[in-house]
This record gives sequence, structure tokens and C-alpha cells, in this order.
Amino acid sequence: MTPTISGAIAQLPAMSKPELLSISAQHFNYAPPLTLRKDLMVPILAYRIQEREYGGLSNTTRKKLREIAKSLPPGKLGQDGAPSMPGTGARLIRSWKGEVHEVMAADDGFTYRGKQYSNLSQIAREITGTRWSGPLFFGTKERKK
Repeated sequence: MTPTISGAIAQLPAMSKPELLSISAQHFNYAPPLTLRKDLMVPILAYRIQEREYGGLSNTTRKKLREIAKSLPPGKLGQDGAPSMPGTGARLIRSWKGEVHEVMAADDGFTYRGKQYSNLSQIAREITGTRWSGPLFFGTKERKK
């Protein structure tokens, strides 16, 4: 990376959102959504600056990424595109108040202590005695900041 490009990218995290919006206007033909957080704007702008300087993905790479996306099962992806539920046979282990709890993922739900459950939240509720998001409790989904 040339010094000017790397310097411009290095400055992005320290900039305010209005400054990032100004830079975004220079690099895109459209305004970003006003709800787009600053911490998401930084990597988007960093990529765009590099893309304009060095070029974007090749057509072959774009085609391969489209193929991969089409091969993923529908409805099994979280907001960020990462799998939100573990695959069949996965073991989820969580320690709660000094006790270790193990859950097995199956095609039709989850098994915990020999009993079938349709979702992780039911198991988290049984373990904690309170309403929990099962994916958050077992760490298959990150907590929003």
C-alpha cells in the first residue's frame, strides 16, 4: 500500500461520523444510510479507498462468491451472514453457576439431559430460570453493543 493510501486509511477510525460521511460522498455515488454506525463505515471506506486505487475483485472471484452464496441453505444465516445455529451433531457447552451444561444439536432441535427441545431459548430458560436468548446464552450469536 502506498504511504498516502495507508495514511488515509489509518486516519479513518479517529474521524467523526460527519467527516466519514464527507469522505463517503467522495468515494460513492450515493449517500450511506443515516443509521449506518461509524464503526461500520470505517471498514467500508477503507475497502473502497483501496478498491479505487488498486481495483476491485476480479470477475472470477465475484462469480465464485455468488456461487458460494447460492449454495448456502436459506434461512440459516444470522444478520451478519454467519451461521446463527449450530449444525447437526454440534455440542454446545456452557458453564452456569459452577455447573457445566451440554447440549447436542439435532436435525429437529436440541437434546439436553435426554430431553428434546425445539430451540435453545427453552434450554437456557430451564438452566437459568429466566428468559434468555438461547443463541446468546450458548454463544452462537454475539450480543449487540
